[in-house]
Amino acid sequence: MPVEVILPKVDMDMESGQISRWFAKEGDSIAKGQLLFEIETDKAAMEVDAPSSGILRGVTAAEGETVPVGQAVAWIYGEDEAYSPAENPVAPVEPAEKAEPAGTLDIRPNPEPQSAADEGAKSDEDRIRATPLARRIAREAGIDLAGVTGSGPKGRIQKKDVEQGATRARPAPMVQRKPTERVPATLNTVWLREGKDASLPAIVLVHGFGADLNSWRPMLAGGNLDNPVLGVDLPGHGGSPRTIPEDIEAFAELVEAAIDAHTPGRIVLAGHSFGGAIAARVADRGNVDVGALALIAPAGLGPEINGAFLSGFVRARSEGSLVPWMRQLVQSQDLLSKPFINATLAQSRDEELRGAQQEIVDRFFADGTQTFSIRDSLARLAVPARVIFGAADRVIPSVHTVGLPGEIAVHLFGATGHMPQIEQREKVLRILGELSRAI
Repeated sequence: MPVEVILPKVDMDMESGQISRWFAKEGDSIAKGQLLFEIETDKAAMEVDAPSSGILRGVTAAEGETVPVGQAVAWIYGEDEAYSPAENPVAPVEPAEKAEPAGTLDIRPNPEPQSAADEGAKSDEDRIRATPLARRIAREAGIDLAGVTGSGPKGRIQKKDVEQGATRARPAPMVQRKPTERVPATLNTVWLREGKDASLPAIVLVHGFGADLNSWRPMLAGGNLDNPVLGVDLPGHGGSPRTIPEDIEAFAELVEAAIDAHTPGRIVLAGHSFGGAIAARVADRGNVDVGALALIAPAGLGPEINGAFLSGFVRARSEGSLVPWMRQLVQSQDLLSKPFINATLAQSRDEELRGAQQEIVDRFFADGTQTFSIRDSLARLAVPARVIFGAADRVIPSVHTVGLPGEIAVHLFGATGHMPQIEQREKVLRILGELSRAI
């Protein structure tokens, strides 16, 4: 039996999507998991893989055509399975050869390469790294992506790069940091869970200030998530380099590079506290395929923050001076286990590590004030998002959730402090699972 290829639902409100690009053509032999086509909606862009191996037949939707969710756009037949166009409910339509505006890069596969040189040229085009939104803007503006310099991770072309290319004959060169100012290119990452279901999106976790990726392990212990889970250490934390980026954008760029290196597909991105602010910027920048966002007690929603906690935490070098500050993280002191305290204490004695974290405090939380905001990023979000706060948070006040966009769900847990991922573990895991299923 042929396998039906349908237009999937990639966000909760999606009713239809436009096929922006086919990566295979009628009659091609394809393998299960091979990139098949790309769709665009008002909120997202997504690449769709082949559900099975075989021969692509009965393509019923051309590039640029809008298709209802659930409608068949093609069928995959077995290698020896007979095929007749009359067998399909809708007569097949060959992807149209559309006239492109002058200067537009033809990024579709070449149906019949005429020579080895032609084949090589087409391969070079397909290797151009660009976000789906950047590709669409380039097509509409008639811009050749081959002439655009990407400013994203690994030179990936972003929306802003294409827009700059539309206003000048040649894109301006990237502004490079001086060698002494260059931030590290690689962050420490660990797969905290391999996952039980390969079809589920990876969940990427970004910890908060003063922690590291291991701080997520208590949340995951005994949890029921079937997704693969990737932890990322921020600069100046855990096993990552101690050089501190100059701004939130540079933090976001490093996190994007780490995600891109390990899980290039669609993800659920979650961040806690300072990591929540960075996660929001990553989602807004559009260089990583973030399908849903979870922000746990995120920074960047208002100016107030417990400056005394930040200063005291960074200065503490003994258990006696550290534990009183750690108690401000949670409502129930029982959650401050001896292993948790010992791990934090070991980090406090790393002078280079604490020096890097003091630099973060001075730069981003100067004088007990959050010097940046993520509210504009949240206002632009086009993916499902949840903000999770503890009503008894003594580090960042939960009142900062007031005035968030109405489409962002806010979860405010009573008798909970700054670490809902530990204090309300089961509920936070359930939220992450719901976001995973939503995409």
